[in-house]
Amino acid sequence: MAWSAIALGLLVAAFVAIPSVTDAARTTTYAVPEADLVAAREALAELPVRGRAPSTGYDRDVFGQAWADEDRNGCDTRNDVLARDLTAIEAKPGTNGCVVLTGTLADPYSGAAIPFERGEHSADVQIDHVVALSDAWQKGAQQWTDAQRQAFANDPANLLAVQGALNQQKGAGDAATWLPPNRGYRCVYVIRQVSVKADYGLWVTQAEHDAIERELGRCVTAEPSPPPS
Repeated sequence: MAWSAIALGLLVAAFVAIPSVTDAARTTTYAVPEADLVAAREALAELPVRGRAPSTGYDRDVFGQAWADEDRNGCDTRNDVLARDLTAIEAKPGTNGCVVLTGTLADPYSGAAIPFERGEHSADVQIDHVVALSDAWQKGAQQWTDAQRQAFANDPANLLAVQGALNQQKGAGDAATWLPPNRGYRCVYVIRQVSVKADYGLWVTQAEHDAIERELGRCVTAEPSPPPS
């Protein structure tokens, strides 16, 4: 199955945000195309189910330079993701848009709008590895080359700007141990995890598989667009 052509090329843009207010808390539900949901279920069924390998030998450095310019566009990966995920962006003059100074994040993990300002409060918005690096290490990445691990750590398909506190809360958790508080985003979240793991040949634990399957069963699907008249 050519999963990359379906999910990784679409990422966030394919999902329709439906804001709502429930129990006095903001929830943003994302409707997903039926084809993407079907593809995710098929990909999940094909993922190997194994136990978690020991974390022995794991260190952030085994995934290479943090925020390397893997795509050679002149901007580091962190700023690429900020530019992709934030709105109302102001970039530093003279950097070809490569240094994001300010912007606003519609945080998918909490449903809140979070202002970003480079400097003392930069950590209010952080870049999450949707499939955490330590999780990847314990589920197949130990066998990769250094170049493969650095490419994985900087792959925009596995990166998302999110609220810093929730990124810290998640840590190295997989779907069995952590899901976004914004329940309306959980379907998109697990679809992204499945797509990344399928493309990189990573495996899942049984508990993780079951958690992902459960969330896929709760997805809201988007109505297909009517054919042009």
